[in-house]
Amino acid sequence: MADVYSSTSTLSALVKAALDREIRSALRHSPVWRSLADVRPRQVNMPGSSVDIYKYPDLGVAKTPLNEITDPEFVGLGNPVAVTIPLNEYGNVTNVTFKAGKTSFSDIQPYQLSQVAWNMRDTVDELVRDALSLGTQVARAGGVAATNLIEDAHVITSPLIRASVATLRANAVQGRIGELYQGFLHPHVAHDLRAETGPFQETHKYAAPDVFWPATVGVYEGVAWVETGRARKRADAGGTNTDVYDTLVVGKEALAEAIGKEFQGEVGTIADRLNRQMPVGWHGFGGWKVFREEALYRIESTSTLGVPGVG
Repeated sequence: MADVYSSTSTLSALVKAALDREIRSALRHSPVWRSLADVRPRQVNMPGSSVDIYKYPDLGVAKTPLNEITDPEFVGLGNPVAVTIPLNEYGNVTNVTFKAGKTSFSDIQPYQLSQVAWNMRDTVDELVRDALSLGTQVARAGGVAATNLIEDAHVITSPLIRASVATLRANAVQGRIGELYQGFLHPHVAHDLRAETGPFQETHKYAAPDVFWPATVGVYEGVAWVETGRARKRADAGGTNTDVYDTLVVGKEALAEAIGKEFQGEVGTIADRLNRQMPVGWHGFGGWKVFREEALYRIESTSTLGVPGVG
């Protein structure tokens, strides 16, 4: 009589495909832009839909020698100029039912909290980036007059960076790290700049050994560079379907922010008689705006990594 085996085929009801109950998060870039908001209101007089932050113009230089006898004429103080920051509510919310939580193979709540937190960080970071993109000092690779004229060959070059630094210096803009300005560029743009210049100079040569500059990859032409995938890339914004990248060179007081309510996570409530639903989201009230146009410089270029078959 033949032996009878209990195998995976005869016990198929017991043999199932396995799965990992831990669910990994999506790939994420670290937020960078809000750290540039170094101007904030200090003495707000009342709640409002916007906040005005003022700046004084300086008196004109007085180079005419004084007369020994006659008193000098009075001059008027410059009228303060307001920068108006509109305030808006922003937020997002998720809701998981009781049954979904009890029947899922992995715990949904940590995933829900993580998704909400990162959505808040992503949204706020892009809101700040969008405000920075409205700066009026701009140069375009290839010397073209408009963004839609940028072609595949118009990559970033050292003269464009030198021009940005010279413009900020001429505007009396203070550096953000000592005398250094901060620069933010997309990794695709950094690839082209390194192809021209070689490695950036190491940042520790410009600071004490115990000083650490988060996310800074090196120094070049008076700028401490941060390489970030959060730099703005506009698909097909140039000529012949060319992607356009924004590179920012920033000094002190380039960006102002006004916050009516700090952005934070919220656990909401729903008219649910059995408390079976749990809304979790985030909410905040604020706004951002360029404060000193002269302290912000944008370079628009393409990248060889954005051109098919090149790079």
